[in-house]
Amino acid sequence: MLAYMIRRLILVLPVAFGVSVICFLLVHIAPGDPLTAIMAVDATAEEQAAMRAAYGLDRALPVQFLLWLGNLVQGDLGRSIATGRPVAAEVWRAVQNSLLLAATASAIAFPVGLLLGFIAGYFRDSWIDKTVTSAAIAGVSLPNYWLGMVLVIIFSVKLGWLPAMGAGPAGSDGWAWDWGHVRHLLLPSFTLSVVPIGIVSRTVRALVGDIYRMDFVQALYAKGLSNLDVLIHVIRNAAATALSVMGLQLGALLGGSILIETVFNWPGSGMLLSNAIFQRDLPLLQGTILTLAMFFVAANLVVDILQAAIDPRIQRS
Repeated sequence: MLAYMIRRLILVLPVAFGVSVICFLLVHIAPGDPLTAIMAVDATAEEQAAMRAAYGLDRALPVQFLLWLGNLVQGDLGRSIATGRPVAAEVWRAVQNSLLLAATASAIAFPVGLLLGFIAGYFRDSWIDKTVTSAAIAGVSLPNYWLGMVLVIIFSVKLGWLPAMGAGPAGSDGWAWDWGHVRHLLLPSFTLSVVPIGIVSRTVRALVGDIYRMDFVQALYAKGLSNLDVLIHVIRNAAATALSVMGLQLGALLGGSILIETVFNWPGSGMLLSNAIFQRDLPLLQGTILTLAMFFVAANLVVDILQAAIDPRIQRS
């Protein structure tokens, strides 16, 4: 197991480097000048040159990448062009809020998706299976931003039960585990959990249904094992693939919540990324994309290790 973990850690290094290269290039090849937002309209050529030199934009692209990578290794993501504040502090504050939202949505989506998937797979082709499958398809098909707006209309505007926007009673700064803050978390986290519930439940339903048709399950029944004992064996065989799907969904929740954060005005990485795009803030855009990508890589690494711990055959492969 230790050798497998070391191999996986070594393989992460070139992946992380490749992600940093892609992140840097994608941002720089986009059209537009990042300094036009903060540079005066009547700025002279000398002032423009000084501004470009201050942000290192006057150098060749490979040199810019090497300087950016060197600072990145030291934990320095640069300074925001729009605000002048350190990008690392801006990104970390936003990522904390996104992690909170993604963790809450995962705590809702994964248990519910697993439970519905196992129930549908166990009662395959029955009315229970058809009901769960229909609900899962509806959850995946509905645009989550539209669902968020509908929930706001129902629970905030009509009923007045839950707040529509923000991360707390005092706005976006700080978080505390009290009812005033938790109320702001309920609607966006539930909205964000709907799509993963559908994906996880459909995946697990297919896995469980296929496993129940395998010969070893019939052999277990022939040996006299109870339905509960057979179900435990089925769960263990489906766990590795289910973990892989949940790991991908966790990464998607971290990086794909930009629309939900916009609808609910949640101060997370999605909102920060949206602002950086509209302001053409290159350092902030690079730092946000890279941080989200690294979280995705780390989530997949953890899933790979957990899969190997559950299924030793993965280590041998």
